[in-house]
Amino acid sequence: MPWNLLALAASYLIGAVPFGYIIVRTLVGADVRSAGSGSTGATNVTRSAGLKAGALTYLLDVAKGAGAVLLMRAVTPDPAWLGAAATAAIVGHMFPVFLKFKGGKGVATGVGAFLAIVPIAVLSTLMVWVAIFWRTRIVSLASIVATALVPLWVYLWYGLVLGRPAPLETMASVAVGCLLIIAKHRANVRRLLAGTESRFERSSREPA
Repeated sequence: MPWNLLALAASYLIGAVPFGYIIVRTLVGADVRSAGSGSTGATNVTRSAGLKAGALTYLLDVAKGAGAVLLMRAVTPDPAWLGAAATAAIVGHMFPVFLKFKGGKGVATGVGAFLAIVPIAVLSTLMVWVAIFWRTRIVSLASIVATALVPLWVYLWYGLVLGRPAPLETMASVAVGCLLIIAKHRANVRRLLAGTESRFERSSREPA
C-alpha cells in the first residue's frame, strides 16, 4: 500500500510538470497564463509561441499522462490504482502545485493517461476530435465532444466488440477524468452557447 500511495503522489507531480509554461517562458520569455485563455495547454502555447512549441507541448503532456499510469503499473496492475493514477495526473495538470494551481484543461494529459489503459477507445476519440476540428476549426468544441464520448467508446469497444468489458474501476476513472476535463471547459461552453468561441488560428509568432 505505501508504494501505491507514493506512486499516486508521483502521478500528481508528473502531471503537474508545466511543460507549456516552461516552453513559452524559454522561447519568448512570457508567461503563457497571461495570454489567450490563460491555459498552459498546447492550444494556448501555439497562440503564444507558435505551432512547433504547441506540438511539443502536446506531446510532452501526453507523455506525462502515460508516464504516470506506467509508473503505477510498475507497482500494481490493479485497475483501481491505474485509474487513480490517471486521474491524479489530470488533476496535476489542471492544478499544478508548481504554478500555484493554475494550469491547463487536461485534454492531452488525459489522452496519454487513458491511452495507457484503454488505447482503442482513445484512438477512436482522437478520430472524432480530428473530424470535428477539421470541420469547425474550434479546438474546444472538438475537445468537449470527443472527451464526452470516451466512456461510450470504452463500453462499445471493450464490452461489445471485443467481449472483454472494462473493469468497473476503469469505467469510473474514465468517467471522472472526462467530467473533470469537461468541467475545466465551462468558460468555453458558455462562449460556444453564445456563439463567441474563437476558431483556431496559427500564431504568426514563430521563434527560430
